[in-house]
Amino acid sequence: MSSGKILERFRRGVDRSMIFASLMVLAWPMVFLRLTDDDGNVTDWLLPSAIVLFLGLGVIKLTERWPLAQYAPASAAVVMAAILHAGDSPDSYGLTWLIIVVAGTILVRQFLGTHTNESLMRDLTRQRAILARQAYRDPLTGLGNRAMFMDHAHDALTDADGTMTAVILLDLDGFKGVNDTYGHAAGDELLRVAAERLNANVRANDTVSRLGGDEFVVLLPRLADDLIADTVTNRILRDLLQPLVVEGTVLTIRASAGIAITRGGHDVDGILREADEALYHAKADGKGVARRFDPARFAEAEKRRRAEHELHRALAEKQFEVYYQPIVDLDGEHTVGVEALVRWQHPTLGLLPPAEFLDLAEDLGLLPELGGWILEQACAQAVEWQRDNPDFELNVNLSVSQLANPDLTEEVRDVLARTGMPAHRLVLELTETMALTDLTASARVLTSLKTLGVRIALDDFGTGFSSLSHLGALPVDVVKIDRSFVQAMPAGSGDASVAEAVLQIARTFGLSPVAEGVEDAGQAARLRELNCAHAQGYHFARPMPAAGITELLLARTS
Repeated sequence: MSSGKILERFRRGVDRSMIFASLMVLAWPMVFLRLTDDDGNVTDWLLPSAIVLFLGLGVIKLTERWPLAQYAPASAAVVMAAILHAGDSPDSYGLTWLIIVVAGTILVRQFLGTHTNESLMRDLTRQRAILARQAYRDPLTGLGNRAMFMDHAHDALTDADGTMTAVILLDLDGFKGVNDTYGHAAGDELLRVAAERLNANVRANDTVSRLGGDEFVVLLPRLADDLIADTVTNRILRDLLQPLVVEGTVLTIRASAGIAITRGGHDVDGILREADEALYHAKADGKGVARRFDPARFAEAEKRRRAEHELHRALAEKQFEVYYQPIVDLDGEHTVGVEALVRWQHPTLGLLPPAEFLDLAEDLGLLPELGGWILEQACAQAVEWQRDNPDFELNVNLSVSQLANPDLTEEVRDVLARTGMPAHRLVLELTETMALTDLTASARVLTSLKTLGVRIALDDFGTGFSSLSHLGALPVDVVKIDRSFVQAMPAGSGDASVAEAVLQIARTFGLSPVAEGVEDAGQAARLRELNCAHAQGYHFARPMPAAGITELLLARTS
């Protein structure tokens, strides 16, 4: 038992003892005093004691409703003492009245203290009621808040009795723009009007709450038909669109909504999460619409979120590995360089090719960091190969986000300095599509990179329709002929091909060509006939770890 409870019991015991003692004082002159006479009998105590006992119990019972009643016997006892001692001897007169005054003062103080405590308790009760209301109400709109929604939703799901429960999550589209343009007062008024319109479109037993900001939630319990949720939602969205005037400005409230419906088996967090997922899809589908929770879309979104999380972790834990595909001299088919290609050593899925994750990494803004790591790893490795092969070249791809990085030139400069990589042996590749997206910006960045001494290669050359007219504007050194042109080459030496035309264009602009995607000996032979010096593809070698390239180079020199 806690010390507080022990003290409370002791206090109640003292109060009850005071009641019985006071009643004894009151009864003493009339009942108990005669028991001290010579003819007094002990049995005469029984009836007076019983009377005092029952009176005391009555007063105690009375104090449960009127706490001040406990002071009535004590007050009467003090008055009785004053009367009985009024005729005392002069020697004891002063002391007797002093005791009576002290006792009376204590009683008055206790009486006033009880009054004060009762006032404090009333104030405390009132404050608690106010706090309880604030705990469940949004002060701006008067709607319920998140706590009320969670409480009501829990009850609705518990007492569904085979009926359906729907949760509609609504978010006002463009609300931040209203605040920024017209001020927070206008925004607050818009929220209040939205709350009124939400309330006007639901039943008496439905719950409308404001979760925070411009996000509202409607709870529809005990539905017999799931289409009711769609009807209510569309009615709310239409009603919200009605114009309103705020400080002389006509505004409309456009909202998106997500609907989740359950017949049971959900907790509150689960159905709210489904409504939030549906709202996300409503936003993605153009806003101003309602969408139901779709398990298939949810599974796809969950898969992407999981991939995003794994990709972030992979970058932090360096789960990536650089693979290298040889670039060969067609005259003798010996390796003269490599293209660095990244692979993801996934903990559970194994080795993943770039197509499985690079687009996602670009969407997440991770490619500048990943690309920088690939560049440094590849340069450090190429320096080792160049000890025995001084002319060995390294090709590294640039991403769209890397090309847009204003610090790209400095970052490449730092990598070259840290690794000792000769700048003229580094070829930075970008696709033709990337270069043509913003020709002026691309030319500026590539020109800056060229000041370091590196070379620039245009990948997938020939696939961009406007590339030929703009090729002279880009400081490019190498063009890589797209694999589609290589694989479409006719077998006969007398037949013309797109690859041949592209090679002629490269020579016209003074560029070094590299054919990509060479898959058989016939394609390699045809490229030799066309005087294409360098090529790469599965016919020569697939991408491999650094150790594989080292073995190729050792075999060449042995």
